[in-house]
Amino acid sequence: MEDRGSGPELILVFSGKRKSGKDFITDLIQNRLGSEVCCILRLSGPLKQQYAQEHNLDLDQLLGPGPYKELYRADMIRWGENRRNQDSGFFCRLATSGDQKPVWVVSDARRLSDLQWFWSKFPRQTRNVRVQCSEETRVQRGWSFTPGVDDAESECGLDSGVEFDWIITNEADAPSLEEQLQPILKAAQEAASLVRADP
Repeated sequence: MEDRGSGPELILVFSGKRKSGKDFITDLIQNRLGSEVCCILRLSGPLKQQYAQEHNLDLDQLLGPGPYKELYRADMIRWGENRRNQDSGFFCRLATSGDQKPVWVVSDARRLSDLQWFWSKFPRQTRNVRVQCSEETRVQRGWSFTPGVDDAESECGLDSGVEFDWIITNEADAPSLEEQLQPILKAAQEAASLVRADP
């Protein structure tokens, strides 16, 4: 029998374009499940932390939603790609080290190598979720096309060639998020109950 103490029961790996609403949806899932069951892992967190250290920048501002990180985004993407080319699992390992919650929500997968790392390390537990919305909706949320960012692998790497377990359409005229999230929340609750039932 598999040792359930060695990792999570379910890993929900989210991807989507900037301003698609990934963070909103992953926060919503964590709020529904509770922080004792579910943690949010951000692959960009360790990336930004390393980048800030190496470039003597303000980490809090790099992690925030403001304009500061936009000044560095293109260079940070290039720097992160170089790191990944040397070691494709570098940021995934940093993001996942030490958390023991039964449900992990990875809020920001951006490349096929991110998904491949989770598939190889946690094949039974990993499920892929895509958040999508129209360009018009993204513009209404403050997005504008930035060359070197929106056409880079960090934004386009999962646009094709991936079979998603669930696709969430985050638009006003789509089915409600409540309705779309039901199968994901059910899977997460079942995963959490496996841990509670295991002595």
